[in-house]
Amino acid sequence: QVQLVESGGGLVQAGGSLRLSCAASGGTSQNYGMGWFRQAPGKEREFVAGINWIGGRYYADSVKGRFTISRDNTKSTVYLQMNSLKPEDTAVYYCAASPVSVSRNSKEVDYWGQGTEVTVSS
Repeated sequence: QVQLVESGGGLVQAGGSLRLSCAASGGTSQNYGMGWFRQAPGKEREFVAGINWIGGRYYADSVKGRFTISRDNTKSTVYLQMNSLKPEDTAVYYCAASPVSVSRNSKEVDYWGQGTEVTVSS
C-alpha cells in the first residue's frame, strides 16, 4: 500500500505561483509513477501532470508551459510547480500513484491522496 499526503495549497492571485508537494510512503514508491489531478466544483476529476518511474514527464494541454512536475526519490516526494495561475486553475488537487506510470484516466489510478485546495482569485 502507498500512502500519499499533499501539502502546499492555498489562495493566490491570478498570475501568481504555488508549489504543491506530495509525500509518499509505503510500498516501493520510487518504482511508481506519480501524478496530479484536479477537480473543480461540479466537474469531473481531470489529469494535470504525470512523471513516470524513470522521470519522463507529461502534461495536460491546459497547463503545459505553466506547470512543472518533478520528483525527489531520496525524499519520496513529488512536486507540482504552478506558475502563471489562472482562476480556472481553481480546484482541489489530488496526488496520484500507480506502478510505473500514472494513467491520464482517473479511473485507472491505484492510489490517491486526500487532496489540497487551490484557489486563484481574479
